[in-house]
Amino acid sequence: MWLFFSRRLRMWLVLTVVVPLTTGLLRRLGRTLERRRGPSAVSRSLLKAGDLGDRARATLRGGRRRG
Repeated sequence: MWLFFSRRLRMWLVLTVVVPLTTGLLRRLGRTLERRRGPSAVSRSLLKAGDLGDRARATLRGGRRRG
């Protein structure tokens, strides 16, 4: 089915659907892991990956960068 979509449409679908779902899932996993076992390098990395997706979307929307 992907073959019938243009390259631009496939990229748009990935950026608007897949990336937000993935970053949300990573953030949820990080929170769950922190709640069960306390803060660790893995849970912090998962939370940072979720935040990275939010920052990338804000930048693409025309938002300001922090820092």
